[in-house]
Amino acid sequence: MGFLRPPLAIRMHAADNVAIIANDGGLPAGTVMPAGVAEGLVLRDKVPQGHKVALTDLAPGQAIVRYNVPVGFARQAIPAGSWVHERLLDIPAARALQDLPMATVKPEQQEALEGFAFEGYVNSDGSVGTRNLLAITTTVQCVAGVVKIAVERIERELLPIFPHVDGVVGLEHSYGCGVAIDAPGAEIPIRTLRNISLNPNFGGEVMVVSLGCEKLQPDRLLPPGSFPIHGAHDKDQGLDLVCLQDEAHVGFMSMVDSIVQSAKPHLQRLNARRRQTVPASALVVGVQCGGSDAFSGVTANPAVGYMADLIVRAGGTVMFSENTEVRDAVEQLTSRAATPEVAQAIVRELGWYDQYLERGRADRTANTTPGNKAGGLSNIAEKAMGSIIKSGSAAIAHVLSPGEKLRSDQKGLVFAATPASDFICGTLQLAAGMNVHVFTTGRGTPYGLQACPVVKVATRTDLATRWHDLMDMNAGRIADGEMTIEEAGHALFLLMLDVASGRKTWAEHWKLHNALVLFNPAPIT
Repeated sequence: MGFLRPPLAIRMHAADNVAIIANDGGLPAGTVMPAGVAEGLVLRDKVPQGHKVALTDLAPGQAIVRYNVPVGFARQAIPAGSWVHERLLDIPAARALQDLPMATVKPEQQEALEGFAFEGYVNSDGSVGTRNLLAITTTVQCVAGVVKIAVERIERELLPIFPHVDGVVGLEHSYGCGVAIDAPGAEIPIRTLRNISLNPNFGGEVMVVSLGCEKLQPDRLLPPGSFPIHGAHDKDQGLDLVCLQDEAHVGFMSMVDSIVQSAKPHLQRLNARRRQTVPASALVVGVQCGGSDAFSGVTANPAVGYMADLIVRAGGTVMFSENTEVRDAVEQLTSRAATPEVAQAIVRELGWYDQYLERGRADRTANTTPGNKAGGLSNIAEKAMGSIIKSGSAAIAHVLSPGEKLRSDQKGLVFAATPASDFICGTLQLAAGMNVHVFTTGRGTPYGLQACPVVKVATRTDLATRWHDLMDMNAGRIADGEMTIEEAGHALFLLMLDVASGRKTWAEHWKLHNALVLFNPAPIT
């Protein structure tokens, strides 16, 4: 018989009238809660793990308060000790984007964090890669199959010759033709793919494979002057391009051979690079959550928020995103903006996304998944309160539109406006220039990115134990009482430095990665 934990409920704020049940498997009806948050409370229902229990009698229409924020309103009387689930709640209305507090909160100035560094690849533009990868950019989905076979040959035949290159990434996507390429919004996927091609983990090496007849022509994807020059010998050369429809290609293998040969000089330059000690200020971290549960906002996301503050204090950059998962906390964002202009940019991006959802006759409530609800998150209002914690407590210094790239002077905490979809958010954060990624999950997902190491953080010990070779860190130890949020956040900060220095994540170990998914709000023709 294993050790059975005593009944445990977690309340996030003293004003909350609900708490979540922390025990694996939940607790049965009739359980008497011991000393702590709900001392003496008798459970009227079986309450699953991560789900809410009423701490007091709740009247019809009364606010259900978690994180000291109303996350719903009772549809009926809910006696103390009852399971409070989504079918008993009405979601609060979305906060209007007018009359918001604009740059009213000035976070306490924290002491700079010095003395932390990692081993990275310094690029000619001053950016720093955490991996040394060759990327093959594609203009259109039509070439994906040919590029896949060429990449397999490069890995098999050339990488053994160039042992200091970490890998080859074919930037496959579903864009490039059959699209209304001049429609409003069509610039988003184009600039996204352009900026991914310039991600710091690719070392400034740009090579492109096109079909020839596609709408997204190479010069439109990468206009002259938009990509770096590698050395004096390249100054008179244009884009390194393989066009499959060129008459020079006779047969399939001719196309593959051309891509392989084109890769050689890029691999030679990448192979000459070595890791150098760089300050932690060179970190550009994207933070994201997926497969979330009620523990996301209790364990993993608060730890990520503490880590985010450490990175900002060290002079680095942290990007948080997911429009629909911060929309219900908009006043927290605008009040924390460093300036009124930053606050207005947040309103602009979230307002644009509201209109985008309206065109599809959807709203923010479409975000919450069946898995989120099974994990105890009743609706997007509750989910948002746990999601926003990933951003930490620093002032929001900059805002990026979808597909935009960070400038070298844009440091600190950044709101990179993206959809909440895991793969689309990750794709857009790559375009923004992230060089390492942290991803929290409570339900579990094998998510990974080929272009960037992804550190996956489990919200619960049960998940970390079952998925022991997929999760890089167990933040469930916070709920178990084995670590504080601060200890977990500091440990995650050190882990990010190790991974940035070359330590493989589990996703890298298994070579797990999701496809790039470009955000395209424009019509398909």
